[in-house]
Amino acid sequence: MERPFPTVAVVGLGTMGAGVAVAVARSGRRVIGIEATEDSAARALARIEEATAHAVDRERITAGERTALLARISVGHALTAAAEADLVIEEVPEQLELKREVFAELDRICPEDTVLATGTTALSVTRIAAATARPERVLGLHFFNPVHTMKLVEVVRTVLTSPQTAEDAAAFARDLGKEPVAAGDRAGFVVNGLLFAYLNQAAAMYESRYASREDIDAAMRLGCGLPMGPLALLDLIGVDTARTVLEAMYEQSRDKLHAPAPILGQLVSAGLLGRKSGRGFYTYEAPGSSKAVDAATGPARAKVPGRAVHTVGVCGSGTMATGIAEVFAKAGHPVLLAARSQEKADRAKAQLAKSLERSVAKGRLSGEQRDAALALVTPVGQYSELAEVDLVVEAVAEDLAVKRELFATLDKIVRPGAVLATTTSSLPVISCATATSRPQDVIGMHFFNPAPAMKLVEVVSTVLTAPDVTATVLELTAKVRKHPVECGDRAGFIVNALLFPYLNDAVRMLQEHYATVDDIDTAMKLGCGYPMGPFELLDVVGLDVSLTIEQVLHQEFREPGLAAAPLLEHLVAAGCLGRKTGRGFRDHARR
Repeated sequence: MERPFPTVAVVGLGTMGAGVAVAVARSGRRVIGIEATEDSAARALARIEEATAHAVDRERITAGERTALLARISVGHALTAAAEADLVIEEVPEQLELKREVFAELDRICPEDTVLATGTTALSVTRIAAATARPERVLGLHFFNPVHTMKLVEVVRTVLTSPQTAEDAAAFARDLGKEPVAAGDRAGFVVNGLLFAYLNQAAAMYESRYASREDIDAAMRLGCGLPMGPLALLDLIGVDTARTVLEAMYEQSRDKLHAPAPILGQLVSAGLLGRKSGRGFYTYEAPGSSKAVDAATGPARAKVPGRAVHTVGVCGSGTMATGIAEVFAKAGHPVLLAARSQEKADRAKAQLAKSLERSVAKGRLSGEQRDAALALVTPVGQYSELAEVDLVVEAVAEDLAVKRELFATLDKIVRPGAVLATTTSSLPVISCATATSRPQDVIGMHFFNPAPAMKLVEVVSTVLTAPDVTATVLELTAKVRKHPVECGDRAGFIVNALLFPYLNDAVRMLQEHYATVDDIDTAMKLGCGYPMGPFELLDVVGLDVSLTIEQVLHQEFREPGLAAAPLLEHLVAAGCLGRKTGRGFRDHARR
């Protein structure tokens, strides 16, 4: 089969355009680079030469390959040179009228069978195509930066793009060593359509002073395994770019969740655009630097003296309870693992022993450390045994009535001055606190599953939590080698409040037949470096659990955009709950 598009013109050789030009030339194709002026063309060629020299230094290509690659690239300032190309890729600044002018001129210059592609990240491909007389041969080719490492290319079809044009464009992307995903023409396409709503919510969360920038970023890195926190990522992308993308998304969707958070506009007006200007959400060593100079090394700590914590009680017999007991025991704390019967408590300790044994087998723990930790855990079948502990961590079923009943019981049993903590991930901590006569001693300690492996703990203070209780839990969490982030008592805390609207948006995207499960998952993994795509994650978490959290978030914030996607509700009603039932968004029974 003949390779598609043997000669490619790239119009606009900024960072992205130059990267595309090099990637195309590496595939053996002839590249015609076009800039606006003779001076800018000379600068662009120098950038390409410098970038390819760095590639040789880093052993990505050989010196001989670089020489051959550069020989295939010509750079000039005459748009008429595009007439020789089979495919033209436009990478000029993200301004609709500028792009339309370029396309109208390209339509006049290029033969009628030349395919015209825009590299826009957020603008309407349809409106750009409408500036030509060949809309069936116009589409979007959205590469990701840096082009040489990012494998994803979104192939964006309009309602008029011919199937053959889209197929040829996808084949071209594969021939460059990229992974194409099909997308329709709506603001943000797949990746930005999901990513920027999440980034916007993180900016709004910071603006409301719900949590610090370091805690928001650490929560999403450590709680979800993301390569960067949302505020650091906004600085990398450019606050102005993010605001432009969100404006385009809001213009189409009219969804309030896409309306740019006011802080983005304030930062742009002040010229604080992120790394490129030297300051955005963080301050950097210099414009263009990646080193933040004002970022705290860890979460902010309350300056109030905490309470002494030696003995810990853990209520529950499930995976989370045994995991939390293991965390405290490995840190040297005597632990009472309390369940509703001695038999359940003994089984829970047996599960804990198996977990420690696995750690020994993997070389993470010595036999002596295993034995010492296990010796510190005492299984008890009555909550009355917790009378003298310094901290109780509740890890029973995620049912408010069950939790309130337990807290009322603990209130009668546990000594005055002890800290009472709930591990709830979605219920109001204050509702647990008001089941007691000492709400000032109650706090949230939201561990993530599996607790021994996951570094993050959300420390959730209510309006009644005493400052010394917050200080106690922040200090203790750090001592047991976890990373605490501090936040207030509202639905979702930090992680779930940012994560689940993103997952819900992915379900809506699927529900509207905009893209497939595989394409959406591939796009988010390759385009954002996420460890799992949204549908993989939903199937792991459980669709029923996810639906409950979505409903709690919607009930709390009353935003229409937070209402659970009907497709999610239908799958839960059908009993398709993900991996645990063998079927969710994918059929796991056949794997």
